[in-house]
Amino acid sequence: MTTGITSLSSSKFQRFINHPAGPKTIHFWAPIMKWGLVIAGISDLKRPAESLSVSQNIALTATGLIWSRYSTQIIPINYPLLSVNLFLAGTGVTQLFRIYRYRQNQSKSSVNVTTTKVSHPAS
Repeated sequence: MTTGITSLSSSKFQRFINHPAGPKTIHFWAPIMKWGLVIAGISDLKRPAESLSVSQNIALTATGLIWSRYSTQIIPINYPLLSVNLFLAGTGVTQLFRIYRYRQNQSKSSVNVTTTKVSHPAS
């Protein structure tokens, strides 16, 4: 009985190793390394929104969306690449929303400051 299980698991392992998007190819390692960008974007959630870069987060979002599309068009479909790029795009969009919300609050507070000032004529 164990011989059948061993050969079955060995067979699955061999298929994984020799898969066209398996660990012997860049199609496997590129998504693994790209998770570093996602982790960096998630760690930026701790930073204040005023210190975030709009252009950097637009680039991360665009990269995530473009490569998500690409990963569905190649054969075989590279699901690890798709998942990491969806997370990358999501992280970029989240940061862009934080920047937008911060800037909206800043503009509202500056409008409130200017409208509450009342000028008193000198008598």
